[in-house]
Amino acid sequence: MAVSATEEDTKSSGTLAGILWMLVSGFLFLAVTVVVRYLGTELPAVQAAFLRYVFGLFIILPIFFRARRRLPSGRLLGVYTIRGLVHGVSVMLWFYAMARIPIAEVTAIGYMTPIFITIGAGLFLGEIMHLRRIGAVVAAFVGVLIILRPGFEEVSIGSLAQFLAAPFFAASYLIAKRLTAEEETVMIVAMLSLMCTLVLLPGALYVWEPPTFAELGFLFLTAILATAGHYTLTRALQAAPIMVTQPISYLQLVWAVIIGIVVFADPLDFWVILGGAVIVGATTYISHREVVAAGKAQPKPGPH
Repeated sequence: MAVSATEEDTKSSGTLAGILWMLVSGFLFLAVTVVVRYLGTELPAVQAAFLRYVFGLFIILPIFFRARRRLPSGRLLGVYTIRGLVHGVSVMLWFYAMARIPIAEVTAIGYMTPIFITIGAGLFLGEIMHLRRIGAVVAAFVGVLIILRPGFEEVSIGSLAQFLAAPFFAASYLIAKRLTAEEETVMIVAMLSLMCTLVLLPGALYVWEPPTFAELGFLFLTAILATAGHYTLTRALQAAPIMVTQPISYLQLVWAVIIGIVVFADPLDFWVILGGAVIVGATTYISHREVVAAGKAQPKPGPH
């Protein structure tokens, strides 16, 4: 069956839009990283994450009033609840790591998320794990070992927290990708804020410490940036395949290294850069193979 020029143009336009949305998302999440790092370790991680989502909930509250007659229920509500659980855990771990290890290390280890997305797609979505894909996954884990260097240096609790956050973030993104086929972007973002707030509430109350006005201000700024980031990320997931848009986020490692050195006086760690490069290379290869496989699956353009 021939593919018309209009269909090809539409597909190319969607891919470009997805890349641009992901680029904006990367800058927004990098800004979140900078603010959280500046905020420091005074507040417990679960409380900081809870306050971030409470503020985010107030920001998107008008969405619920506008959509009160079509709020998700039944199966969709269950899916949103599961996503809130896994994302809430991942954000709590990320807040903990962000305040304790350099920005570049957080970013580099965070690139394991698309690797776990690949594993999750194979285990739960029925995608075939070809030998080359498995090799790239193994290479990515080697990259993490280069960064952590277990046996040569003590693995910090912050590094371990960031590594554990990656599979939870991956699960959240896989669920979000499924939801984009049924739900609007604003509803997906709004329900994430609601569910994460509910999930993090018990832990936040258990460890609660009175926050300062400055801490509340920074967390409100974090909520604005992160909510906007989730919106642009969801738009990217809607516009193009996740394996096409994901490599765009690799630019964050470059900016994270520069900001860490210039703003926070983080040391330039050769092993973090090397391990990050291995992870990026492995994920880029997986993304490339996905694009090639998708191209082979499409019918070739014919006369029009």
